[in-house]
Amino acid sequence: MNILVTENLKKYYDMGEVQVKALDGISLSIQSGEFLAIVGSSGSGKSTLLHMLGGLDNPTSGRVVVDGQDISKMSKDELTIFRRRKIGFVFQNYNLLPLMNVYENIILPIKLDGIQPDREYVGQIIAMLGLKEKKYAMPNQLSGGQQQRVALARALAEKPAIILADEPTGNLDSRTSQDVLGLIKTTGRRFGQTIVMITHNEEIAQMAGRIIRLEDGKICGGEDGYAESAE
Repeated sequence: MNILVTENLKKYYDMGEVQVKALDGISLSIQSGEFLAIVGSSGSGKSTLLHMLGGLDNPTSGRVVVDGQDISKMSKDELTIFRRRKIGFVFQNYNLLPLMNVYENIILPIKLDGIQPDREYVGQIIAMLGLKEKKYAMPNQLSGGQQQRVALARALAEKPAIILADEPTGNLDSRTSQDVLGLIKTTGRRFGQTIVMITHNEEIAQMAGRIIRLEDGKICGGEDGYAESAE
């Protein structure tokens, strides 16, 4: 079953007299439970595509269907709620709030949704990611790898069906990158989540189940793109 579908997705920017085609007709299907890596050089359009999949930006044309719903037809408020409940984001820069401890950062999206956190579930995530001893630490007391684990825990806390990871290991050393990606893969399998990760790192991309390459806003080759199995 496809949980994420794009149909002839385009995103164009007018830069003076020049039109930049960040995305130029992307049609892509991602199955539920899949771990997909999207790779490409800087300027290839991979970040723009991830933002479209997560409803963080609007396409010039085409559409994005998430779990059977066309998100382009949603109001701003509807999309905000849908995104918060359906999609977890992991960014390169962690985006932790400095005045909140680890636990408070993790449950923040749930609080924003006006519901009580599932403390047992959140506790499982914290233990699984090796954060039990850091539960009440402040972000400035954590290493880069620990901060990225907190960001991952926060993305998982509301039980989203989809995790979108934007260069999640970009600020980490090689060994820590492997550890964090291993955790993303493990949590995805354990909680039955679909993971879409963008990266420029070929070694990191090989940890995914499928790899798609972008170049100049287009998927390189094939009907659904040039897909490689990394299994």
